[in-house]
Amino acid sequence: MGKVTEGGLGAPVRHPIDWQSPDFNDEGKLMSEMERVFDLCHGCRRCVSLCDSFPTLFDLVDESDTMEVDGVAKQDYWKVVDQCYLCDLCYMTKCPYVPPHEWNIDFPHLMLRAKAVRFAKEGASTRDKLLTSTDFVGNTAGIPGISIVVNAANRSAPLRKTLEKVGGIHRKASIPRYESKPLRKRVSKLATLDAAQAKPTARTKGKVALFATCYGNRNDPGVGEDLISVLQHNDVPVTIAQKERCCGMPKLELGDLASVQKAKEENIPQLAKCVDDGWDLVALVPSCVLMFRQELPLLFPDDPEVRKVADAFFDPFEYLMLRHSDGLLNTEFVQSLGSVVYHASCHQRVQNFGPKTRDLLKLIPDTEVTMIERCSGHDGTYGVKAETFDKAMKIGRPVINAIKKNNPDHYGSDCPIAGNHLANGVGDGSSPEHPISLMRKAYGL
Repeated sequence: MGKVTEGGLGAPVRHPIDWQSPDFNDEGKLMSEMERVFDLCHGCRRCVSLCDSFPTLFDLVDESDTMEVDGVAKQDYWKVVDQCYLCDLCYMTKCPYVPPHEWNIDFPHLMLRAKAVRFAKEGASTRDKLLTSTDFVGNTAGIPGISIVVNAANRSAPLRKTLEKVGGIHRKASIPRYESKPLRKRVSKLATLDAAQAKPTARTKGKVALFATCYGNRNDPGVGEDLISVLQHNDVPVTIAQKERCCGMPKLELGDLASVQKAKEENIPQLAKCVDDGWDLVALVPSCVLMFRQELPLLFPDDPEVRKVADAFFDPFEYLMLRHSDGLLNTEFVQSLGSVVYHASCHQRVQNFGPKTRDLLKLIPDTEVTMIERCSGHDGTYGVKAETFDKAMKIGRPVINAIKKNNPDHYGSDCPIAGNHLANGVGDGSSPEHPISLMRKAYGL
């Protein structure tokens, strides 16, 4: 994937995002760089099967007078930007011209730059601000009494039609429930193991501080409880960071980098303290893990606390398989799962630690795992907006069809939001099951 260097191919590298520099925010220079990259993408077209950014770009080129990028109006470049939801798959799995190649293409971060330039110039719609303000929405919709009304409204077809007209949220999109008793309150009442009994390894401290995430805290706290149960069953003490807010990924996708910085300034001190106290960091939502491991270090490359947190952060299945490699995973499963279709989420795949979820599920006796490495198409807000819902369903159709074809006993994704989106496409009333919930079931807990 990299350019030829002395001794072989150079490994792909990600350059820091110089988002506070004048050049980064210069719209003219942005347009010049997009023209350069779009021209190279047009000549390659290897990424056409990914998100809708690439078909949009290639259609613009093919329908222009010159049938080259120079025939596309600069204003139409924003149509390409609007279809990118920063999944990173083009960079990590398709593009042969990523750095250190001399063409130096980082398509997702170029789209991020475009989103940031536009946000600084125009701001965002009320809908998009609300959709990406996950702390505010979750805390408000989760108020006892209000949560009942909100959840009932989300199930009402007439109200969903109104919401689509007024708020731009597609009537058929899967909207998560809001729980009045969040994970953080549930965790405080769970029995915990003595942290002094932790069993460290070369890579892990053997005790976990859980980053609850907005979704795990307010929308699906049961999955967080399942993770805690599985960790404690494997003699891993669990705590939770004293304070947290959204990781910042929704605001990153909006291009609101100032809000990303604010979230970082609240989260990093709390998480860095956990690391200083000897805790490993884990989150259930792959996008949150990616935010701390990759995006924040690239946005704030000179902040040692950001790097400290990044180095201590793990995906839960990555963490459990590291423990397994040192003989510390409990493999006494009491229940088989039968057939499982497992969707590997994009933001987990691009972290490059391998298919650990699949590998762990395959340890369960009499369990057949079919892994699907295709994008679900949801990506947070993209899969609920009125203007992109149909495209999101189209992108996820190969995964949905594979679920239907296999007719498994269980299906789900590392990303619980993607799992619900896929269940919406399956449309038979079935529910996705997070792999960590399946693991708890296999343990008989």
